[in-house]
Amino acid sequence: MNIHIRELNEHDPVAISASFKEQGWNKPVDLYLNYLEEQKNGDRVSIIAEVDNTFAGYVNILWNSYYPSFKDKGIPEINDFNVLIKYRCQGVGSKLMDKAENIIKERSEIAGIGVGLFSDYGNAQILYAKRGYIPDGKGIYNSHRYIDRGDTVIIDDDVALYLIKKLT
Repeated sequence: MNIHIRELNEHDPVAISASFKEQGWNKPVDLYLNYLEEQKNGDRVSIIAEVDNTFAGYVNILWNSYYPSFKDKGIPEINDFNVLIKYRCQGVGSKLMDKAENIIKERSEIAGIGVGLFSDYGNAQILYAKRGYIPDGKGIYNSHRYIDRGDTVIIDDDVALYLIKKLT
């Protein structure tokens, strides 16, 4: 198995969207066209993994995170990390994370990442812990606000715990 890591290019959006559609996920082409535009503007880096010349996954680096704590501290965020189900637990995710951390290391001593709270994110939770990511100490955030004791929330993809790692 040959894993190749590279930046997103103009040929990728349609293929990526189609790959996710095959596994039943709705990831529209426009999402990746937007990523490409933000990459050209220097706001994000989108990294693609291919296994034997076939799309397998991607991850983004946001230089200016939307998460308030990272934004305030200038911590780049590893964002929207996805590996196709058929390529999980084969080293694809680790290679993507290695590349993302190496790119971040050129600008920052710290990388940040958010992870969902329910079982769909179990593999990611384990991967981030093994890689040395720890909670940032701010608790749970839901894309709009920090969750306080006694709050009622619906646990969905927007509810996350944010983690940081000192890059050495």
